[in-house]
Amino acid sequence: MTFPGFLKRALIAASFCFGGAALAVEMPAVDIPYESFTLENGLRVVVHEDRKAPVVAVSVWYHVGSKNEPVGKTGFAHLFEHLMFNGSENYDGEFFEPLQEVGVTDINGTTWLDRTNYFETVPTPALERALFLESDRMGHLLGAVTQEKLDNQRGVVQNEKRQGENQPYGRAFEALQKGVFPVGHPYHHSTIGSMADLDAASLDDVKEWFKTYYGPNNSVLVLAGDINVAQARDLVTRYFGDIPAGPPLSQAKAAIPELNSNVREVMEDRVPQARVYRVWAVPGRTTQSAAVLDVAAEILGGGKTSRLYRDLAYDRQIATNIQVGLFPFELSTCFSFRRM
Repeated sequence: MTFPGFLKRALIAASFCFGGAALAVEMPAVDIPYESFTLENGLRVVVHEDRKAPVVAVSVWYHVGSKNEPVGKTGFAHLFEHLMFNGSENYDGEFFEPLQEVGVTDINGTTWLDRTNYFETVPTPALERALFLESDRMGHLLGAVTQEKLDNQRGVVQNEKRQGENQPYGRAFEALQKGVFPVGHPYHHSTIGSMADLDAASLDDVKEWFKTYYGPNNSVLVLAGDINVAQARDLVTRYFGDIPAGPPLSQAKAAIPELNSNVREVMEDRVPQARVYRVWAVPGRTTQSAAVLDVAAEILGGGKTSRLYRDLAYDRQIATNIQVGLFPFELSTCFSFRRM
């Protein structure tokens, strides 16, 4: 892995700052207290008590994303996320409606390379309703999944793909991803997937994906807000305790690609300005190297007072915008530089 000179210098500076050798002021400690426990079926529960307001944030994280998709099944993790909002066996309706009735805020789900998550924030009296719905789609989903629902959500996802690709610079990240991660790497393909693979997704695919990856032993439930661990243990055991564990899963190990030569690509589009991207594959998000690189990114291009912004935009006036940052992934992170 090689870096240009300016990045090497920033890494050295960041390493000193991160390690504390050259800190001018002592950084305040970050302390977010929490307690955790694990049910017999493998579901890990994390509880953070915060009584400032009578609300509880609920989020469920499944350790599955587009990196788990086999060849010919790209886009399926994201398609399945959409299906999770279309009803379960004991509530066969849109997931949003019963929570909107009780004043839910910040409700949605997301999928990326390593994980899929679902979240909502509800008033404290509505917590049991949220837990019932989350537990029902974790443990009792497949009986409510129909071909009509699959076809409907397939169309929604494909339209989302068209919208993303047709916006300015919309195809850039997929090209960068393929360039940085070679064929065969779990990160080579985009999370949105290909049209052909989405067309080929079947009900059997839905059932297999659910049975393999959506067990409680492959997920983490987080409760934060107006709740303590004793209350959480009682409620979570009541709603999730009888869901059987899924099959044991082996997780992929860190895989930082080493390219034999630089990969370059020129893309043309109807846009007002050309963009220049440079991306490096670096260690995964939980490593100290990634933390140091995150500091380096802020030093280089974290805002209008950063070093590269001052140099390229203000002093030399050869750019209108500079952004440097990390895309933090589990197996390998992307260090990204973007200039306009």
